[in-house]
Amino acid sequence: MKKKIKVIGLIPSRLKSSRLKHKPLLKLGSIPMVIHTYFRAKLSKELDDVIICCDDIKIKKICDKYNAKCMLTSKKHVNGTERISEAYLRIKKKFDLVVDIQGDEPLIDPINIDKVIKFHKKNFSSDIILPTLISSARSSKNIVKVLVNKKNYVMYLSRYNLPYNFKKKNNYYLKHLSIISFKPDKLIYFYKSKPTFTEQIEGIELLRALELGMKIKTTVLKGDSFSVDIKEQYIKAKKYILKDKYFKKYSI
Repeated sequence: MKKKIKVIGLIPSRLKSSRLKHKPLLKLGSIPMVIHTYFRAKLSKELDDVIICCDDIKIKKICDKYNAKCMLTSKKHVNGTERISEAYLRIKKKFDLVVDIQGDEPLIDPINIDKVIKFHKKNFSSDIILPTLISSARSSKNIVKVLVNKKNYVMYLSRYNLPYNFKKKNNYYLKHLSIISFKPDKLIYFYKSKPTFTEQIEGIELLRALELGMKIKTTVLKGDSFSVDIKEQYIKAKKYILKDKYFKKYSI
């Protein structure tokens, strides 16, 4: 009988966003944004546990109000991967996979979480699984583009239009999705390593993993993602949530 692969979902959440003040606490419908992410992750069939990893008591109090599991972490972390790493080291129970689910994805599809986990279970030799979406919008520096090889391993990530469409033969690219599955030992190795050259230049934390020689495999998902980083995206999300099929399953 095969051993069950145990999986935990960790949601990093930081109060002080430079572009959207107190972003995790902003409400969509009647519920704070980070709580949407938590409830939707709880709808996943592949996650054995879900915990919000925050940096401020204000977020912790909101989590307690909604009975959402939460852990208060250091304010010093420079990115979400470091935040969830601290949390994982403090959890007594250990897991076979750790899934980083970004707190600014309040409309995340639980089915996509399950697809990423199932893919990692089938490709267990990979250190990290990074899902992508095919997209044609190329201009935003807030969108991380992913370049892969023939075996679907990541070669590079950039905020620049990658690959550059010099010969005008390509009008799409692979877009980084904010559901990242880690082998726990690789997550901790990342955490204990210093930020690397390209990571600091591009502002993309997974470049540290690449520079450390980790194997990052991609799987292309269908649909779209919706992160909330600026006011315009928040306004759009407030309209979307009212028509969302999952919202009815957890709205109070």
